Amino acid sequence: MVTSTIIFRTDGLPLSGSVDDDNSPELLEQKKKIKVIVTKISSNAEPKVSIDSGAYTINYLILNSIIYFCICDKNYPKKLAFSYLSEISTEFNNSHGADAMGSNVRPYQFLSFDSFMSKTKKIYQDSRAQSNLDKLNSELEDVKKVMNKNIEDLLYRGDSLDSMSDLSFKLRDETKKYRKAAQRINFEALLRQYAPVAFVSLMFVFLIWYIFLRRG
Repeated sequence: MVTSTIIFRTDGLPLSGSVDDDNSPELLEQKKKIKVIVTKISSNAEPKVSIDSGAYTINYLILNSIIYFCICDKNYPKKLAFSYLSEISTEFNNSHGADAMGSNVRPYQFLSFDSFMSKTKKIYQDSRAQSNLDKLNSELEDVKKVMNKNIEDLLYRGDSLDSMSDLSFKLRDETKKYRKAAQRINFEALLRQYAPVAFVSLMFVFLIWYIFLRRG
């Protein structure tokens, strides 16, 4: 289930948050982690990320310089989580998008948006949400585009949330190099296997030709 929702600007200013029934220490710890994550998000960060964090998953979506977070139970489907964030981001952008980017915005100035988040969260926590997953998928980009991170790597090992495109290109280049190397190794293996046979065959043909040439 979706446990909590928080909205930040990319400069770290909190804009809105859900009023949660669960105020357990575990959930409060996840919210503290979100504040740290916000500080690690740069201008070229991945726009859609899912982060494993203990018994929870922290999902976020960046749209128009605003970051939409939701904390979910670890077994909650990522497709539903990002479909939920997509609805939240669309409504917030339509109703408060322009105002949220102003220079005089106060922290949590748009707490009234909780009413929409609360209604939407109930829909996604309804037992019918899973059965309607195929319908929701039509409104959601391929979840394969979601970057997955681990909270320990992010907070304690200093990993960044920058774009992984450079890594993808490097992996692609390495794959090409591997294919070429494999083709070369296969060719050399064929040479080692058949070269002696070819050499003997050529010598035999040459010998036959030489014999017939002498007789001629």
